[in-house]
Amino acid sequence: MKATEAKLLGFLRQSPQFAIPIYQRTYSWTEEQCSQLWDDIVRAGKNESIRAHFIGSIVYIQDSLFQVSAQSPLQVIDGQQRLTTVSLLIEALARHVGCSEPVEGFSARKLRSYYLLNTLEDGEQRYKLILTQTDKETLLALVDQQETPQANSLRIDENFNYFEERIKKLGGDIEPLCRGLDKLMLVDISLNRDHDNPQLIFESMNSTGLALSQADLIRNYVLMGLDRPHQEKLYSYQWRPMELAFGQEAYGTHFDSFMRHYLTLKTGEIPNKKKVYEEFKRFVQRQGFASIDPVLVELRKFADHYCAMALDKESEPRLAAAFRDLRDLRVDVAFPFLLELYNDYANGGLPLDDFVQALRYIESYVFRRAVCSVPANSLNKTFASFSRFVNKDRYLESILAYFQWLPSYRRFPKDEEFVREIKQRDLYKNRASYWLHRLENHGRKEPVMAGEYTVEHILPQNENLSIAWQDALGPDWQSVREKWLHTLGNLTLTGYNSEYSDRPFAEKRDMKGGFGQSTLQLNQGLAQQGTWNEQTIQDRAARLANLALEIWQAPLLSPDVLANYGFHARSGSKRYTILDHQHLLEGKPTRQLFEKLRGEVCAIDNCVEEEFLKLYVAYKAETNFVDVVPQASGLRLSLNMKFHELNDPRRMAEDVTKKGRWGNGDVELKVATLEELPYVMNLVRQSFERQMVDGEEQE
Repeated sequence: MKATEAKLLGFLRQSPQFAIPIYQRTYSWTEEQCSQLWDDIVRAGKNESIRAHFIGSIVYIQDSLFQVSAQSPLQVIDGQQRLTTVSLLIEALARHVGCSEPVEGFSARKLRSYYLLNTLEDGEQRYKLILTQTDKETLLALVDQQETPQANSLRIDENFNYFEERIKKLGGDIEPLCRGLDKLMLVDISLNRDHDNPQLIFESMNSTGLALSQADLIRNYVLMGLDRPHQEKLYSYQWRPMELAFGQEAYGTHFDSFMRHYLTLKTGEIPNKKKVYEEFKRFVQRQGFASIDPVLVELRKFADHYCAMALDKESEPRLAAAFRDLRDLRVDVAFPFLLELYNDYANGGLPLDDFVQALRYIESYVFRRAVCSVPANSLNKTFASFSRFVNKDRYLESILAYFQWLPSYRRFPKDEEFVREIKQRDLYKNRASYWLHRLENHGRKEPVMAGEYTVEHILPQNENLSIAWQDALGPDWQSVREKWLHTLGNLTLTGYNSEYSDRPFAEKRDMKGGFGQSTLQLNQGLAQQGTWNEQTIQDRAARLANLALEIWQAPLLSPDVLANYGFHARSGSKRYTILDHQHLLEGKPTRQLFEKLRGEVCAIDNCVEEEFLKLYVAYKAETNFVDVVPQASGLRLSLNMKFHELNDPRRMAEDVTKKGRWGNGDVELKVATLEELPYVMNLVRQSFERQMVDGEEQE
């Protein structure tokens, strides 16, 4: 490896040609990076005390020694973004100066001849910089001053237009820009393929500009080490089709997520968002593939599945509708399992009808939990491991069986809980547009388009209600409004939101375009209402809650069917009660202390479950977070967390990591009096919250 400090313009002038290998990412700088480079250049050009401005390094592989008769292109492995951006700026500047030469060497002819073109060459050898795919055609068209192709590179065009606008704003004062360009410096780093490891050097580079995505790193990893014919074959037939399937914009925003979901499916573990590349390398190495080819073949197949689900590219109508609803509900955590379902469907192992039903139950599961305020942090783990419980000979039935069995805060809320909560819960901030449109379109053969309507509060949001509204709600109008404003019974859809404003109900009902003339199913019955108050809100909520049960259904398999999957084991074991604990019987000194403790523990969250075991009482969300061992002199508590994670200023707890105890966890403490409970509950909540954090999606 050779590293030399050099002037950027001199470096460009002396170099015959730079080529971006096919394994490199496409041009991705945005206006933010271009603006920073522009500001640095102009500042350096205006300030005589700034003798040079360093912009980073250009790292390239020299395939062969330069010869008089033939010169090989320099294969760039780091610096594409800077080279491309400076080329766009130079072309924009050349168009502005034309035949003039505001600074020596900065006429249009010299700018292009020195830094953009090899004027005596033909074909691709004529150009100083050769990009890949769409980027290539767009850049060459700009340098040749031709119209850009129809399938143009968005980033190339946008940034070129940005520089043109900035140069125009300079008017005739472009000398600082020219002086600044002349001061740009870089580190010229050339690698020898026989002696240097380009992949290791690439990974270790701490480049300025826009950080590489995990997908960029993966693409380089699978293609960089191959010989060029093999590279071109895999890129053309496997990787490039994935890029096209995602599209220019979605590739940058979705591909990393796809890779994370794919690895979760394959490994059963959820990679850290910033370590997807590292996990992919480990996955490939653990599999011991003789060639990377089968990995890319499968990646392309699963990428197509992902695009169908996440990017609205599904052609089958029922699947497309189900995927749209899942996207509206933002069920990203389910994608690892959805990828497997789609793959089995595509391979004929999952019938279409069963696939659609499975998607709808997944939608119901996520929505019911949101309505019932069940903590969402277990969803990623639930779906990451879901496939382990699927019997593919009874595909749909096994999915429903597992849903029905899920315990504690992984549970599928039952009808009674769902109906109770959906009628009284604040739903306005809970994806209101999604669930209102699902209610509206249920049973419709011609669905209402979501974008045509907005969410409407029948009882207005304005806290300064008119006298008419106050009279309708009664003397307790403020508490009625506070309780029911954002609930199911008071929310609907309308195309007349601004016209309705805060009008009294009768005006909203009878005006042109009012509720009385609405064709929406959600507004049926409003024309017959003489007033709008607490009772009418509750009545409408009850009607819509029954409709919600038809849309977001819960699985309901018989105990015999569940038994076929082994999910009956929990209820088949001996059940203990408080009567099995002698220290908790009525009249015992510890009973009052226990009742107070259990009340406060269960009040932490509605997901908390209490289970009496033979020797202790367990309180769990997903797993136990505190276990209580009743004793004659009080209660012994085991907290399921690491001792060093506990904030215990009174030092009431003890580290029992290496001690045998009934209960779960490394922390133990004893409580003997009611006065100690407030402090003890602070420690118990820490254990609960630690479990909640551990269940959250890794960043």
